[in-house]
Amino acid sequence: MRGLQNSEWAILVFIIAYSFIPTFGGLFRVLELAGGPAIMPANLRASAMPLPIILHILSSFLFLLLGALQFLPSIRTKHPAVHRISGLIVAVAGCISAGSGVWMTHVYGFPVSLQGRLLYWVRITLGLLMIGFIVWAILAIRSRNLVRHRALMLRAYAIGQGASTQTFIGIGWIILYGTEATGPLRDVQMVSAWVINLLIAEALIWTIFVPKRRLAAHAFQKKPLRVGH
Repeated sequence: MRGLQNSEWAILVFIIAYSFIPTFGGLFRVLELAGGPAIMPANLRASAMPLPIILHILSSFLFLLLGALQFLPSIRTKHPAVHRISGLIVAVAGCISAGSGVWMTHVYGFPVSLQGRLLYWVRITLGLLMIGFIVWAILAIRSRNLVRHRALMLRAYAIGQGASTQTFIGIGWIILYGTEATGPLRDVQMVSAWVINLLIAEALIWTIFVPKRRLAAHAFQKKPLRVGH
């Protein structure tokens, strides 16, 4: 971690703080399911079928926190081996996180107050889309398309960070109205978090990644041809 610029430390600290409640809160649930003390409110679905939620929590933890390192230029340039190895872990963890999320969405019995048809179909769609983005990103990096690889992984990361944004929206709602949203309103809140994340991801892609690609292409076109001796 030595050699990171101040701006990179700021990004890393922000992502860890932003992800703190869903990621570390999930670890408390894993400890509980492993036989530890019950710290969080009871979850009958997790107690009845714990393996999917344990896989989801642990893979999401790796994807979100280890994935944050993948976006830091210093790691990519100064430690390429670390970037490749951690990138493989992040890709596998992301697919497990999304796959287990899709499985739980379809198999677990959620009351309508916690998951309506809107939230159900959005969870299924985004989970499959997240897996698709990761697989496509792997194919892109194998063909040396760095811009496409980074853009696809950023989109996948935005989907994976949905729980963090949902947490802050939910906390804000409780502060304003004194109670949690339920039913269709909760569905809209949850879906809006993914919409916000994906809009931010697209803004970053089109303001950072795409201009770099155009600049590189322009520099290549301006480069004079060398005639053989």
